[in-house]
Amino acid sequence: MPTVTLIGERLAEVGTEFVYGGESTACEGCPYREQCLNLTEGRRYRVTGVRESGTLECAVHDTGVTAVEVEPAPVLANVPSNVAYAGSKAELAGPCPYTECPSHEFCEPAGADFDEEYQITEVVGEPPHDYCMLDRELTLVEFAADAE
Repeated sequence: MPTVTLIGERLAEVGTEFVYGGESTACEGCPYREQCLNLTEGRRYRVTGVRESGTLECAVHDTGVTAVEVEPAPVLANVPSNVAYAGSKAELAGPCPYTECPSHEFCEPAGADFDEEYQITEVVGEPPHDYCMLDRELTLVEFAADAE
């Protein structure tokens, strides 16, 4: 079941994914706090619907916020190949300093934390890099979306 929340007008499009960053200091005293700060910090979400609610002023988003329906979204991630099985649980391989690597966004994906296990729903296949600078054997998988 989707959750109704408020997000920046520019992000209010079906299919947009984002990681909820939590409360800003600019949110203090806002009358829409209960409708806006109702997601889990650090979790990835996908917009599944946009409500015809109009635009509300916001101290964080310069064009204001609007009501949308969101659901937790799955996360694509690289995990050690020896644990990459659909239905099993796995952790990320660990931090990587090579931010220019085409796999970096999957080795340190937004919406997943190190030292936490996630359910693998699908083994996607080979990661986008030719070789791992840390000499890791990795496989690209999809972690299940967290339940609310």
